[in-house]
Amino acid sequence: MTQEDINQAEWNSPANWSPPRWLGIYFSRKDSRNWVPKPVPILGWTVNLGHPGGVAWGLGIVASAIIVAFLAGWFAAA
Repeated sequence: MTQEDINQAEWNSPANWSPPRWLGIYFSRKDSRNWVPKPVPILGWTVNLGHPGGVAWGLGIVASAIIVAFLAGWFAAA
């Protein structure tokens, strides 16, 4: 079984998605990808929180949003 097959099997497993599945919160340590497509393709991609790189991406996205919100508030108050 290749890594691509493992990735696809993990992606298809409902155990790796938090309910509701369409929301797109994915966690699989066996999946080698940082980003995976959501089950509903029109909703885009999501971060694999079971992969160390995915966790780094997730933290980076959250930190960026907090910094932007802080700076927007800072400059709006000035």
